[in-house]
Amino acid sequence: RISWISDIIVVVSPENIETMKTIVEKYGHKKVTVVKGGITRHRSIFNGLKVFAESEFSKYLLQKPEVVVIHDAVRPFVEEDILLEVVMAAKEHGAAGAICPLVSTVIAASADGCLDHSLERARYRASEMPQAFLFDVIYQAYQQCTDYDLDYGTECLHLALKYSNVKAKLVEGTADLWKVTYKRDLYAAESIIKDNLSQQICVITGVQEDAVQVGFLLHESLKSQVKVEVIPLSLCKNDNHLQNMFSGGCYNFIYMHDKQSAMQETQLLVDMLEKSNITFSYPVMLILVHLNSSEDISFSTGMEELTSIKKFAKEVKIKNIWVYGLLIHYK
Repeated sequence: RISWISDIIVVVSPENIETMKTIVEKYGHKKVTVVKGGITRHRSIFNGLKVFAESEFSKYLLQKPEVVVIHDAVRPFVEEDILLEVVMAAKEHGAAGAICPLVSTVIAASADGCLDHSLERARYRASEMPQAFLFDVIYQAYQQCTDYDLDYGTECLHLALKYSNVKAKLVEGTADLWKVTYKRDLYAAESIIKDNLSQQICVITGVQEDAVQVGFLLHESLKSQVKVEVIPLSLCKNDNHLQNMFSGGCYNFIYMHDKQSAMQETQLLVDMLEKSNITFSYPVMLILVHLNSSEDISFSTGMEELTSIKKFAKEVKIKNIWVYGLLIHYK
């Protein structure tokens, strides 16, 4: 989703190559090349860099970049701002990396398991990702690495200093660059995703009076908790308006109607969402609410509508659009 990044190399363990290729194909990622990793972190990074420089990888036909960014997949929350900052610093200094203050004091233990010494916390920083390098700086550093470096080293910035004599510029990172390391971290990551994706809602209403009225009642009940906007279906059909909503971070939509079947309008909404390409990066939620005031509605009629929505939802989920149906029958 970041236009100025031309290629993304995903380095994975050999047993996960096919799984990763399936994910790339499923979500339609166009800039991703999957490369087999090595047995250590540095050997994997080196394999990723070779795609741009060695003849054995010529089948990928990727142009050598001016700057390469190295990032951990276990740090899923990286914003464009910090990426841009380390890239611009790398262009000026040759190398740059994100850092964060230490939250605990680092101590060294002696051979007998007792305290040997501690580091002055204010003088030290935790090295984070992303890190960025002029391509030639980091590639030449890896070419000169010893087997010990490749097997036991952990810090790319240190390799640039050791073998290319380039002092990295350190950039203050953000709190959300932490690593998903333990199982409990998955719950924290899930919570962050839910929090980020549920702060804005767009309520789309049909032209019918009931749908408009309920839409505005929904606005009144939700406005103290989240940012909510109510718009008519006719305005939603405007591509520019939809793009503006995406730019503002809105990926949640509620379509309120009282028609017997609104699948045609729903398909139109989904087509517009898909055309925006935002669904490749973010899951989009669409809740269809059918308000029905008919006196003679039957249970089977309601189930038929919900069944059709369920089938439709299954089809569009592969496009990262999550559709839910809600039937409200009232007198």
